Amino acid sequence: MPRSDAEIEDDRLVRELLQNWAIWRDAGDWERFRTVWHPDGRMMATWTQGTGDEFIEISKQAWAKGVSILHFLGGISVDLAGNRAISQTKMTISQRAEVEGVLCDVLCTGRFYDFLEKREGRWGIVLRQPIYEKDRMDPVTPGTAPVLDKALLEQFPHGYRHLAYLQTRIGYTVKRDMPGLKGPEVEALYARGAAWLKGNPI
Repeated sequence: MPRSDAEIEDDRLVRELLQNWAIWRDAGDWERFRTVWHPDGRMMATWTQGTGDEFIEISKQAWAKGVSILHFLGGISVDLAGNRAISQTKMTISQRAEVEGVLCDVLCTGRFYDFLEKREGRWGIVLRQPIYEKDRMDPVTPGTAPVLDKALLEQFPHGYRHLAYLQTRIGYTVKRDMPGLKGPEVEALYARGAAWLKGNPI
């Protein structure tokens, strides 16, 4: 169905917010990054789960320790229902760290699945839930390769096992039931999104 002028503007504002999330977070522009969240907004990541403010604080601490995580965005789809929206954004998470003594990059491809709401005229994130579709690990220096603990690697879901391995090795406790491309976790997420657009709580 054709969208009204108001819906077209809401779509534009949501897309702008989603792009600002990646730019401001990766640049460490924390005060502007804070504006993409509602006060009760929550971030679900492999290595941390909490409010937007908590995510900012733990990200600052990670920066200070030299943790390197970057985000690259692709296509965006926005479903609007009045003052609520569900967006999906194709993305790649890139993290660099030493793994078993070898400097490596992990690239994890997936989607950001966002629950958004417009309150007092301002769109903000209420929940960001990444979907982890596939990942890989590459040594930064050609000709080197880490020797991975196969038993540890296989403990993690297929969509983010190399990312989880790296994050575990640098000291984080990784959440092990995040949604992937297929399976009950992602189906439950889609159901929550549909309910959100109908006016139900998350």
